[in-house]
Amino acid sequence: MGNAVNESDITTQLKQFAEAGLGGVHIIPIYGVKGFEKQFIPFLSDRWLAVFAHTVREGKRLGIGVDLTTGTGWPFGGPGVSNDIAAKEWKLTNEKLIAVPTKQQVKRPAPGGQGLVIDYFNSAAVQYYLKRFDSTLTRLPERPRAVYNDSYEVFGANWTDRFLTEFKARRGYDLHTQLAAFLDTTQSEASILVHQDYHQTLSELLLDGFAKPWGGWATKAGYLSRNQAHGSPGNLIDLYARADIPETESFGSSRFPIPGLRVDANYEVDRFGTPNPLAMKFASSAAHLLGKPLVSSETTTWLANHFQVSLSQIKPQVDELLAAGINHIFYHGTPYSPPSEGWPQVDSPGWLFYASTNYGPSSHFWPHLPLLNRYIERCQTRLQASKPDNDLLIYFPIHDLWSTRAKSAGGIHQLEVHHVERWLLPQPFGRLCEQLSQRGYAFDYLSDELLKSLTINKQGIHTPGGATYQAILIPRTTYLPESSLRLLDRLARQGARILFDSQLPQQAPGFYNHQSRSAEVQQIGKALRQQKTVTISQDIFKTLTQTGIRVESWAAEGLSFIRKHRGDTTQYFITNLGNQFRQNWVKFSAQGRVFRYDPLTDQTQTLPARKESNGRTEVFLALEPGQSCFINVVPGHPTLMSSAEQNQVVNRASTKPIPLSNPWQVQFLKGRPALTLEAALPALTSWTTLSDSAGYFWGTARYTTTFDLPTNANASTYQLDLGDVREVADVRLNGQPVGTAWCIPFRLTFPASLLKPTGNKLEIDVTNLSANYMRRYDRLNPGWKKFYDINIVDIRYRPFDATRWDAQPSGLLGPIMLTPIGSL
Repeated sequence: MGNAVNESDITTQLKQFAEAGLGGVHIIPIYGVKGFEKQFIPFLSDRWLAVFAHTVREGKRLGIGVDLTTGTGWPFGGPGVSNDIAAKEWKLTNEKLIAVPTKQQVKRPAPGGQGLVIDYFNSAAVQYYLKRFDSTLTRLPERPRAVYNDSYEVFGANWTDRFLTEFKARRGYDLHTQLAAFLDTTQSEASILVHQDYHQTLSELLLDGFAKPWGGWATKAGYLSRNQAHGSPGNLIDLYARADIPETESFGSSRFPIPGLRVDANYEVDRFGTPNPLAMKFASSAAHLLGKPLVSSETTTWLANHFQVSLSQIKPQVDELLAAGINHIFYHGTPYSPPSEGWPQVDSPGWLFYASTNYGPSSHFWPHLPLLNRYIERCQTRLQASKPDNDLLIYFPIHDLWSTRAKSAGGIHQLEVHHVERWLLPQPFGRLCEQLSQRGYAFDYLSDELLKSLTINKQGIHTPGGATYQAILIPRTTYLPESSLRLLDRLARQGARILFDSQLPQQAPGFYNHQSRSAEVQQIGKALRQQKTVTISQDIFKTLTQTGIRVESWAAEGLSFIRKHRGDTTQYFITNLGNQFRQNWVKFSAQGRVFRYDPLTDQTQTLPARKESNGRTEVFLALEPGQSCFINVVPGHPTLMSSAEQNQVVNRASTKPIPLSNPWQVQFLKGRPALTLEAALPALTSWTTLSDSAGYFWGTARYTTTFDLPTNANASTYQLDLGDVREVADVRLNGQPVGTAWCIPFRLTFPASLLKPTGNKLEIDVTNLSANYMRRYDRLNPGWKKFYDINIVDIRYRPFDATRWDAQPSGLLGPIMLTPIGSL
């Protein structure tokens, strides 16, 4: 914020990050803090470069990676960007299309970063912009691990100075000869075809003008590149593919129907949208096809309002990303804040980013953040070390999308991840991918460009990155380039399985020689019909079954997954983000010995197995809503259970819990404001009901009760279900630590050796959110909101005001249940 940093505080914060289990930081210089103007460091000045070099050195010493945005705020631009190289839009003057500047300024810039946004369609503009880094950043011996480009938010830009020249060279005709069609809004045939050419040209210019030069510059300088391609008017698969680390984004809450999962009622879905795994797969597909080991995501942006985000809300969003192929999580909303500016050192929330989820040391969940970090690290370690194991390549028919009228700024299709209902889900492609996911098929996306790179071997359809697929599936589409159809015909002749949903395409996209090119499309279609490996299917799911494409049928019960392999082991990451599945016998497409790994507890177990009448093996899987696990299937014969053992497994999973209904004592411990209060609770309830002061308390309270074991209790292992926890619970039983419950379902498992027949003492320390304290603090200290630019806004982007909030339920709400889960 304002680049108001110093070496000592940088080192302090990096140490804190390392101790909390974070693997790296990503520097984005943005607007500053009022009152600290004298400490602002101009971007890329000598002083800025010195502090940056210190950050990289300290990061290496502490095992912390350091990435850097190639600019300040977003998009790229700033000082030195003149109107000549700034973002452009078209304007009709005297029946001629000319380029005029959009005058868009860099959003949220840091001091020294203000200025116009560059023309992303102009490689000369991009190269000129990067010279500033050649003369500053690249002369340092300390280099960032990666450079970064935020999501494409160049609004209104739809032209560039050389657009007409490039259009004629790429599309074969002068756009002015079809000006009437270009300006036509009635969706006539000529208008559709000309606008396909217009979008195709913009897409190619964005790839050639920005993605390739920027990525090439990074490689030459010795950096990796991370690119958020979404929001752009190009083919996202190809744009992601140009980066070393493709990066998607998870903004807002996915609104999973997980019991007990809270969703901020003030979040405006129509305005801001929701995450969707089909959008995430554009980034992971590019990585899978090209063998890129890392694919990342900006994560949990605006998950809930400031001071109201819990770890239990974060985990399902991370699980959704992992199941969509993301293996490199970036938290979003962690501002640099001097220790002297925020709690626990002083009574202030410190420096905050306008977006809400704060992962920094002043966050209310900071003491428990290592639990989330360890969970993600365990997941990422396994996902990064394995290869994709998907059977289907789904062709993305972008020309059909370009045949529809765009409603976004500038009249172009900007493929954003927030609102897939506007461009992805209405298309046959999107609807088909939704059905494939729901039914349990594993797939990646394919573009026209990546189609060129496919080869055939004995195992199937081979990609440059080493992945192998069993079939290419073409959704129902009207337009398909004749060049791509020729490639499909060549692959079919070499033995590739090609499946067309419902129909063959009938037209080539684009205006130039449209009739003759469409005739070629139809002629190639006739040839494809004669190929034995080509199927035009009226029931695509029946065809997939007949073709032998693997399906994980248990996914239809509401489970999300990704299937990968490592050597001869098939690996599944499975997450239950719904409210349908609890437990069942399931059959994996991979057969062998089955092991379950729980990344939450770091425990591995063999799953009980039985054999069906058809000879295939199935295992008993218990996975409650909110839970996730890895399943590893290794070659070999599983140990099968007898009928009696099978019944025992099912009965054990259905064991009735024992309610712990004795009264509780609650004692307030450390927190803000200081509160010395003890109370007896006949039944569990929010501590905010105990007194007015308790309604403003942020901190930890201890709940204590005693209980006796039923005389018939006879188990080696027990499960403690805490019910509704607001927000994190540290549990001790008879003085011994049991563990910390921080995510849904709030359950912990412990050995029977911790229990006594009578007089068991259960102590549960619960820590809540800081929201209740901010109700008081914001009224007494409104001056903490002292940031330039957008300052602090709420989840509706209105001025932040916590004084009107109701008290958030806090503490142990229960009910508390004890369940025997292992026989003696």
